Amino acid sequence: MSDLQVVLGEMQPWTDRADHHPALAAVLADVLPSDRRTLIVGPHSRPLISAVLDRTADATILVRSVSDAEELAAEFADRLQVVAGALDGLRAEPFEVVIAADGLDRVLGYDSGNLSWTERLHALAALAAPDAVVVLGLENEFALVNLLDSRPADERHGDDEWRPLHDDPSRPVSVSQFEAALPWTAAIYADFGSRALVAAEVAAAARPGELPTRLAADALEAADVPLLSSIAQGVDSAARAGLLPAIPTAWLAISGVPAAHAVYAQTGPAVLTADQGPAGWRTTVTSPPMADRSTADHPEADSLAAAVDSLASATTPVFDASVVPAAVPGGVTVESVLLRLAAAEDVPGFRRLAACLGDWAADSRVVLRWDDVVVDGDTFAYGVSPWVTAEPTDKADLLAAAWYRFHDRLIGDHRRHPWPPWMVGDDLVSTWMSMSGVELPEPVQATSPDTAPASAGHVARGKELAAALAAVLETREHAAADVRTALADAEAARRELFELKGHVYGLERTLGFRNKAMKTRENRIRELRIQLQKLTADHERIRGSRTYALSRVVFHAAQVRKPRVVARKLRRRLRSLR
Repeated sequence: MSDLQVVLGEMQPWTDRADHHPALAAVLADVLPSDRRTLIVGPHSRPLISAVLDRTADATILVRSVSDAEELAAEFADRLQVVAGALDGLRAEPFEVVIAADGLDRVLGYDSGNLSWTERLHALAALAAPDAVVVLGLENEFALVNLLDSRPADERHGDDEWRPLHDDPSRPVSVSQFEAALPWTAAIYADFGSRALVAAEVAAAARPGELPTRLAADALEAADVPLLSSIAQGVDSAARAGLLPAIPTAWLAISGVPAAHAVYAQTGPAVLTADQGPAGWRTTVTSPPMADRSTADHPEADSLAAAVDSLASATTPVFDASVVPAAVPGGVTVESVLLRLAAAEDVPGFRRLAACLGDWAADSRVVLRWDDVVVDGDTFAYGVSPWVTAEPTDKADLLAAAWYRFHDRLIGDHRRHPWPPWMVGDDLVSTWMSMSGVELPEPVQATSPDTAPASAGHVARGKELAAALAAVLETREHAAADVRTALADAEAARRELFELKGHVYGLERTLGFRNKAMKTRENRIRELRIQLQKLTADHERIRGSRTYALSRVVFHAAQVRKPRVVARKLRRRLRSLR
């Protein structure tokens, strides 16, 4: 076991949790030099520590938790010098590499001095050589996730993430303040939940529907936080105002070495890197460092691996990095254009775009997503989505899947659109598919709320494929709805309930009127039956009377037309009887 050193400010019993994020590990793998004396400050994931140890033989880590330090000393025996204590308690020779990607919030203990953020930064700078490579994180108090977090402030950090609960006026709260506070010249990355890191200048130039914006939105949507409203709409609003670097969950400053790539993003079990060029984005998908180690620190790895290895169904998306183009156009996504046309109620424009998409699509393994297909002049191009089906899929099924995903994002966010409120689900998707030139096997009618959905053929298969894609992407369709969406859903349910109550009231009145009519009819039938019984009795009494018998004789006598002939026949009859 490596030696465990304890300095001032240690905390016990205690533990600081640190999740592993492949995108952050990929950044460090690109910027960290080899064979340098390295210091890791604060809690970091096991795979990240292992990646650092693979690049240097002289590494020291400072954690405030004694229990965490003991575990690290046991796991990385003879490879890592472990120090338990606070930042202000460490005294050592300057290091050539200093990594504090977790920031300076979890580096003080109970017995530490009441150091401001600036004082902590000075203590960190004292441990770095003049030409050191320094990687420093800073949590963003103005993060969009924090602004939309529905929890009160005292519930956002548990006891296992203890930090001083007071304001620090010296703490930077913007990119410009962060750059000004640093004693080094540094490149700043906007860190979106550690799933996507975008260079600050690139993020500032990104607009809604462009690659950095949609990667940032996907990363923030994966955050396990109860929200007040939709993250995607907030990201688009910030990008439209050029404020995308102001809303990430954190910033990452890298000094002493030039930045390698403009964008790092976690995509499935791999990492996507992208650099902006004159014609768009140059992309690469690579496996993250130490991807096969310590999966316990990254619980999502098991579910992602299971999704990648699962080939049980033809509609189950699997990960295939080879389908990601090396060059992606820099335009906006098809979804952005469709949402604008729907909000403007431009049905003819929407129909023309849908027809063009139908002409462009073809049988393929790549699962179509309008939020990833890019408008490229008069045509379209695939984006950076690496999810495919096991076998080539029919064009109509892929179009149905893309339209179903668009339907969930349009209707689920309660966005404005020109179609009737009862025209949802299969009916609306079928209409869009017909705009794309797909003739459905059965006619679809959606003229009233009572119309049954038409789940048949391509529509049903596309629905299954869209649901499977949402599952592997871990999107909001499988998470709790934000408060605004929940309130909108509740209002829609309340309105539907009011309409149904009116419908029920009308049916009850109609049933009441029909019941009264039936009662009146029943009484009339009863009266007629009594009259019939009375007439039948009178008829039987008349038939049994002598008057009736006499009348019958008279009636038959009146029928005789030749009385003499009858009399002769009677005489003959009487003679024969004698």
